[in-house]
Amino acid sequence: MKTHGFDFCGARLSALPSGGLFWPDQGLLVVSDLHFGKSARLSAVGGAQLPPYETRETLLRLEADIEATGAGRVICLGDSFDAVGLDAALPEDDRLWITRLQAGRDWTWIEGNHDPGPVSLGGTHLAEVRLGPLVFRHIASDAAAEVSGHYHPKARLALRGGALSRPCFLVDARRLILPAYGAYTGGLSCKRAPLCDMMGPDALAILTGPQPVPVPVARLT
Repeated sequence: MKTHGFDFCGARLSALPSGGLFWPDQGLLVVSDLHFGKSARLSAVGGAQLPPYETRETLLRLEADIEATGAGRVICLGDSFDAVGLDAALPEDDRLWITRLQAGRDWTWIEGNHDPGPVSLGGTHLAEVRLGPLVFRHIASDAAAEVSGHYHPKARLALRGGALSRPCFLVDARRLILPAYGAYTGGLSCKRAPLCDMMGPDALAILTGPQPVPVPVARLT
């Protein structure tokens, strides 16, 4: 697996191709905005009819990252489910899959704005986590050394003959915002408000993909 290593507020971190974040010194994998059950929710309210496979696609990605990193700790940074109660409505096979991934690991669900934490599943349920120099929460605040999600940042980079558009990490001296990890999740350009107003002039976008690509936000289209 090709990763991009970088320093953030005294911690050496790795951006994974999938949009996950790994902290080797802590054996910690961090993922944000899984949005399990999105296709089922949209179907129930008469929205877009999406193939009902996004939960399994996301679980496959999550399982692969856990195995590749050997993570003993996992933090899900909120909006793990697309709406309140969808954790209890998951197919039994998917619930068992999550239980297998949790086995033997310190697993924390951070509360999001779409769900207060999947209380029917194991693990710890918290509003935020402080670990070493970093604080982990769903939505960015004014605090320093903060790792968050929520905004689903995306970046578009002009290339010869076209452009490259991908979900991305956003990082500056104070904040680190993760891309959405789940399948079927949209994105917000990091050149648009509120993201462009939140990040400092030295902000870096790390585009996801087979080889994570770091690009200064100022260079993005």
